[in-house]
This record gives sequence, structure tokens and C-alpha cells, in this order.
Amino acid sequence: MRIQLILSFVAFLCLLTACDNKGQQANKEPETNKYQRVSPDFNADNAYNFVSKQVNFGPRVPNSQAHINCGDYLVSELKNFGAEVIEQKAVLTAYDGTQLNARNIIGSYNTDKSTRILLFAHWDSRPFADQDNNKAKRTQPVLGANDGASGVAVLLEIGRVLQSKMPEVGVDIIFFDAEDYGAYSETESWCLGSQYWAKNPHTPDYSAKYGILLDMVGAKNARFSKEEYSMHYAPSTVEKVWSTASRLKYGHFFPNAKGGAITDDHVPVNEVRKIPSINIIHKTEDESFFEHWHTTRDDMSNISPETMKAVGQTLLEVIYTEKGE
Repeated sequence: MRIQLILSFVAFLCLLTACDNKGQQANKEPETNKYQRVSPDFNADNAYNFVSKQVNFGPRVPNSQAHINCGDYLVSELKNFGAEVIEQKAVLTAYDGTQLNARNIIGSYNTDKSTRILLFAHWDSRPFADQDNNKAKRTQPVLGANDGASGVAVLLEIGRVLQSKMPEVGVDIIFFDAEDYGAYSETESWCLGSQYWAKNPHTPDYSAKYGILLDMVGAKNARFSKEEYSMHYAPSTVEKVWSTASRLKYGHFFPNAKGGAITDDHVPVNEVRKIPSINIIHKTEDESFFEHWHTTRDDMSNISPETMKAVGQTLLEVIYTEKGE
């Protein structure tokens, strides 16, 4: 009887060990299915420095010396990163009649590829901080560290990466001008640079598989909801970007949440150029913009390398998983 009890106890221990091993294997199984990133590394420190360099010029308001100097810098950087650069200059009329010396800056990679991805952001900053809590500062220009410079910085770092390893598709990076010289009551007064380009593309009959706009993508704890125009014109691209972010563990920046419609540079690209385009833009849960939007406090103190890493790495993964035709 004692021997039988011992044998039964041994068998019980073996059963427990087998179950434990199965449990450990089950726990380890997701690791074998872990998503393997294919894109090169996005350097967040580089992106942060690209924001700082733009901000150091001062407010990049059209017709100012800071605007000229920053534009020259952006052209130089794109050329240094191996892009074929075209400058598109035009005099555009602002809502108040001001003649703006505008400058769209286009950098292209893999120009021989027929399948193209369009990435864009605006590089100008607002001429007046009309949302500032301090009424005395509302006529001052905005530094635009987040609103403008952050999107440009992410795209500059993407350009640097593209130079080191070309994807299978062509990529066009556009820095649109005169986006932020508008009146809230006049929808058409915003996005003058992209409106001009949509009617007069840098290449005749230019088209792309899809476009992605970056606007206010550098703030700490940013939240990017699925903007309404983006969902209307390019739902599959929204899904591509948001699902990629989730696979890369950046889902907390890209929640599965619908956002309102925003007049931004992707609108003329969608409606005039007919390129299905989305907008990655910071909106809070109550549909407010970034806290220091259009204020004198939109400076480097708000910029987060972590946020730009999430956005930049997600875009690189989208680009490097695209297949050319």
C-alpha cells in the first residue's frame, strides 16, 4: 500500500510538472510571435535638435528675416540628407491683404519610383499669439516649437534615415508655407501654401498613393485621434498608421478614438490634388488643441523626444513595409 501511495504521489508530481511546463510554454508563446520591426531606428534626439534649430531662428513668420534664414536651413538639410530639392516660391495674399513671400520646400527620394508616399508639415509660425492668456502678448508672434517645428523636425529625421537606407517606394517630403496666417472666421484664409501647391504641384500631374500630414506632433503626452477628414478621404491609411503604431507599442499615443474635422494642409491635398491624405494632429479628449496652441508659450519646454519617437518610428515602419510596383 505504501509503495502504491509513493507511486501515486510521484505520478501526481510529474503531472504538476508537465502542467507547469505547458503553462510556461504558453506564457512564452507570445514572445515567439512578437512583432519584428523592419524600419531603421528613428533618432529622437536628432528630431529634438531639429526643433531647437528652427526655434532658434525665432518666429518663422513670412516676410521676416527669421523666415528667410530658416527656409535656407531647411533646404540645406534636405540636400545634406540626399534629397532632390525644389523650392516653390509664390506671393500669396493673406486674409488682411498682406502679401506673403511664401516658399514651399520639396525634398524627393527615389525619384524613379512610380509608387510614391507624400509626407508633409507646415514650417511657418503664427504671426500673433491670439490665444495667449496674457492679453498684452496677443500681438506677439509665436515661436511654434510644437505647432510647426515638431512636424518638420520629424520629417527631417526621416529624410536623414532615408538617405542611409532607401525603401522600395518613392518618398516626397514637403514643408508647406503660410499655413498659420489665417483668420478663424475665414476657412479659406488658412493653409495658403498647400492650397497653392495643390493647384500648382512641383511636378506636373503629381500624384501619390497616399499622404500623411504631421501637425503638433511633439508635445509631452500627446494624443492623436482619428481626425474626421482623414477618416472620410483616407480611412485605409488611418488604419495602416494606427495599427502600425499599436504593433510598435505606441498605441497610447494613437488611441482608437474619433476626432473632429480640422481645416489643415491635408484638406487641399485631398480635395484639389485628390491624394488620399490623413492628419496626425494633437487633440485632447475634449477636442481641444495642444495646451499652448497659438500662445507665446509654444516653446522648447513643451517638446518631448518620446512623442516624436512614437510618430517618427511609426511613419518609418509604414514607409519601409510598403511594396513598390
